[in-house]
Amino acid sequence: MEHHSILRVISKLLIPPIILYALYVQWHGDYGPGGGFQAGVVFAVAFILYSLVYGVDALTKIVPPRLLHAFAGIGVLIYAGTGIVTMLLGDAFLGYNALAHDPVHAQEWGIIIVEFGVGVTVASVMMTIFIAFASHNPPLKDQDW
Repeated sequence: MEHHSILRVISKLLIPPIILYALYVQWHGDYGPGGGFQAGVVFAVAFILYSLVYGVDALTKIVPPRLLHAFAGIGVLIYAGTGIVTMLLGDAFLGYNALAHDPVHAQEWGIIIVEFGVGVTVASVMMTIFIAFASHNPPLKDQDW
């Protein structure tokens, strides 16, 4: 890969705007098209592009598979935890009205938190799937558990 200097330079120029766009899609998702799933996929694309240019081993040095598995679980916990908190506050599962004094603010906060959890999970799972297919073996072996 050393002889692909143009590809390396272009990828270094493209990865930061891709990540910035993913953050825009994430935080703008409650006002327009987008949200956690789309932002998670776009965020993962930045790292997948890095892996395509520099190799899967370079990606696993930056983002180890164990970290990806942890983030996938954390994202699910954020989503489910928001629902449990709303239940503990006396509303239905994911009944956001219990999260703030004003229902409008409560809905905004609830959606932002849940979409963040979805984004973290989707990005982690997409990168894990890519690593599994690109390296032709599972990212974690039985002895790593």
